[in-house]
Amino acid sequence: MKAKKILITGLLLISVAGCVPETQQPPAPTPTTPATTEPLKASPTPVAKPTPSEKMVSVMVYKADSDCQSLVPEKVEVPAKSSMEAAAGKVVERYDTGDFDVAGYRVSVDAKTGVATIDFRLAPNSKRRFVSLSSCEQFALFGSLKKTLTSNPAWKIKEVRFTERGKPIEI
Repeated sequence: MKAKKILITGLLLISVAGCVPETQQPPAPTPTTPATTEPLKASPTPVAKPTPSEKMVSVMVYKADSDCQSLVPEKVEVPAKSSMEAAAGKVVERYDTGDFDVAGYRVSVDAKTGVATIDFRLAPNSKRRFVSLSSCEQFALFGSLKKTLTSNPAWKIKEVRFTERGKPIEI
């Protein structure tokens, strides 16, 4: 009978001590583990100090005036290493609207002839195409790009051509 009591008491202690397997029980509080039932969150990875920004240069970019009659200069700061491409990007971003969506562009220059070619990529979901731009919109986009690239003597651009996926854009 005494053995039966010991066995029952032992079973009770085991069942009270832990119905949850040991691997699922929260860890006991220690100096490095907070006493909480919430899961621990990973601490963020330390971020390295930012490097000094790339050398910037001032260049003139052009935009159409409100009447679409002339081009107005504006000085902007762009990275020195890619100043021509960045200046073209400043112009393109102005005319990237909700229904006319430029997905990308590439500027290439023939150093012998001084001819720059800007090859555009429209977003597949762009509702409008180059041919659907009004004369004012064409002047604003293409005129601004042409003036921006040909007006900076350091780039030595004499002429600017426009293509879409390698095919000439008729403007």
